[in-house]
Amino acid sequence: MNQEQLNRMHFASGFIAALDQSGGSTPKALRLYGIEEDQYEGEEAMFDLIHQMRTRIITSPAFTSEHILAAILFEMTMDRQIEGQYTADYLWEKKGILPILKVDKGLAQVVNGVQLMKPIPNLKELLERAQDRHIFGTKMRSVIKEANPAGIHAIVAQQFEIGLEIAKAGFVPILEPEVDITIADKEKCELLLKAEIQQHLAKLTEDVRLMFKLSIPTVDGFYSDLMEDPHVVRVVALSGGYSRKEANEKLARNPGLIASFSRALTEGLKAQQTDEEFNTLLKSSIQSIYDASVQ
Repeated sequence: MNQEQLNRMHFASGFIAALDQSGGSTPKALRLYGIEEDQYEGEEAMFDLIHQMRTRIITSPAFTSEHILAAILFEMTMDRQIEGQYTADYLWEKKGILPILKVDKGLAQVVNGVQLMKPIPNLKELLERAQDRHIFGTKMRSVIKEANPAGIHAIVAQQFEIGLEIAKAGFVPILEPEVDITIADKEKCELLLKAEIQQHLAKLTEDVRLMFKLSIPTVDGFYSDLMEDPHVVRVVALSGGYSRKEANEKLARNPGLIASFSRALTEGLKAQQTDEEFNTLLKSSIQSIYDASVQ
């Protein structure tokens, strides 16, 4: 673990840019960017286009370490290059931004009101590649759909089990048990979720460091006590389907909670925009998310 990078993630001001759209979510991300599915043919062309979009964002003069602590990357992005450097090296060496890798393989079917992660059969090999690519941390997502104690117990247990394996390999894992923002019993889910997280944190050895990526809570400041735990480097928030404006407003009411936004970050960016238009909008988006993160 790189101590300089760990200190930056723990203490510095800023937020995390989530640029980790995977195969299933890439067509939607491209549509929002102004590229329809009839404009490309096949996965290879699709992934080329999404890498062009990510490259445009990362190389933008608006995308700087002044506001952005880290960027979450899709596995294929880790293995691609930006201006002759592997993406993670470009982020850290050129921009001073920490590279984080999405490691999950998507969601299983709903059982007991939650979607666990699908198995990650190649995790050991993926982590070895991530070390070679100079990745700082990882991220993995599962989803809570209802306040089912057995399901929430299972989802937190899975996140910690895999997270500890990742931590032992020298990375800072981000555990992401997302609570669906559309459900009626969201607040009850959050109560169950935090209790489970606290039980697992209490069992950790002193040397373990991890992060959480959580839905913005219904009750303002609800996760403040998690931020005080000595094992927790940072607690970050996903936008969860909120617009950037709404996500920022909710985030700003939660001191210490910082953004890890994806759609809310790229909202309004289009392939057809001139570089000036693109960079101006991105700068405005980044500034608004930063302001909500450092309240």
